[in-house]
Amino acid sequence: MQIERNMTATPEGMAELLARQRRAFQDEGAPSHDQRRADISRLRDALKRRAAAFAAAVSDDFGVRARQETLLADVWPSLQAAHHALRHLRSWMKPRPVPVGLELMPSRARILSQPLGNVGIIVPWNYPVQLALSPLIGALAAGNRVMLKPSELTPRTSDLLAAMLGELFPQEQVAVVLGGPDVGASFASLPFDHLFFTGSTAVGRRVMQAAAQNLTPVTLELGGKSPCVVGPDADLDQAALRIANGTLFSAGQTCIAPDYALVPRDKLESFVSAFVAAAKKLYPTLRTNPDYTSIATPAHYARLVGALAEAREAGARIVAIAPAGEDDMAAERKIAPTLLIDPPDDLILMRDEIFGPILPVKTYDKLDEAIAFINARPRPLALYYFGVHAESRDVVLSRTISGGVTINETLSHIIVEGLPFGGVGPSGIGAYHGEDGFRVFSHRRGVFMQGPVDTKMLLRPPYGRLFAATIGFLMRR
Repeated sequence: MQIERNMTATPEGMAELLARQRRAFQDEGAPSHDQRRADISRLRDALKRRAAAFAAAVSDDFGVRARQETLLADVWPSLQAAHHALRHLRSWMKPRPVPVGLELMPSRARILSQPLGNVGIIVPWNYPVQLALSPLIGALAAGNRVMLKPSELTPRTSDLLAAMLGELFPQEQVAVVLGGPDVGASFASLPFDHLFFTGSTAVGRRVMQAAAQNLTPVTLELGGKSPCVVGPDADLDQAALRIANGTLFSAGQTCIAPDYALVPRDKLESFVSAFVAAAKKLYPTLRTNPDYTSIATPAHYARLVGALAEAREAGARIVAIAPAGEDDMAAERKIAPTLLIDPPDDLILMRDEIFGPILPVKTYDKLDEAIAFINARPRPLALYYFGVHAESRDVVLSRTISGGVTINETLSHIIVEGLPFGGVGPSGIGAYHGEDGFRVFSHRRGVFMQGPVDTKMLLRPPYGRLFAATIGFLMRR
């Protein structure tokens, strides 16, 4: 069933759609294990059939984005999420027994995982398939009804998502709402049982404010400046290649892309040379290279160009990597891989999340200085460390706080379904993926079942010696 854009993209239409979903949930109750498996299986199979179409749609929305990048970072992780949920769903749904303690035996207690009911999901533009379907799979696994708002900045992909989900599910179960920022603002103000948002920290604040009017719980997957620490004992060639890949994948338009590197001062020039060589190996040409992604919109391109101009005017050392000598690629909205060497901390590129193929590189003399630099800034969504010795690695892990961590690589923790994915503080609230995704969309309901022997009779009035002896015993334990 195709979603009618005009019907749902008004405050009244969205409110009515949510009311329909709420009535359906109340009338039909929580879906069974078999129903949930069938829903996720249908979604998985439909995505497989449309993988090439999604790759083409995302590339059209970006201007140029490698088909392989969409398959690797959008389609495959979504299929992995479905596979993982199908494999573990029965165990996630099982009631979990909880010890009751000696004083309440032989009673029993358990935790029931129940669907929250009606969930809203707001999707960003940078990975418009994965960041729609991965939380959707978690919400369906938990037994919820879902309204999904894709980004207006990826209209072809959003239309394809709407068409696919409209064919798979009735609107009372999964509905897609299409529209711009005004629609998104109205969507965030709906009284969902849970609201899931992926996007910038600035927009996340507004989403949380809107949700607070209804006391709607939120999961916010935001971003921030994710550091990449090159340890004193790191293999520089290996580290530079892997950092370059993480920085330049999708032209850096990744929420967990390395946003700055911290490199030992005496190894700076070696790292710069190794990074330049790695970038040239990954992308021997830029302008007409279908592997090298465009900046998604003119506004994002202008922001990055302006930030680089500010750095240039401040006298920062800029290393632009153009393997085939391409310089002006404004028509293609492409920016050459760029290193910013020891830039001042007040530059835009050092204050704000970059979301482009640009990597500031700061130097340090002792690892303590690198740790202090990270801790002086808002907690990031990701952290990367390169080094051989476990002692240095563990010092960085124990003395910093971030969302997720990958050691001696970049980006990889996001594709492990068994790991929670989410930020901390300014980089996000809550986590999902795998069982954490099931739990974030579930209500963990505590249930106590009184046994045949009522031991609490010892604790009821009238209070006398027996009560005093019993409470004294319990308090001495």
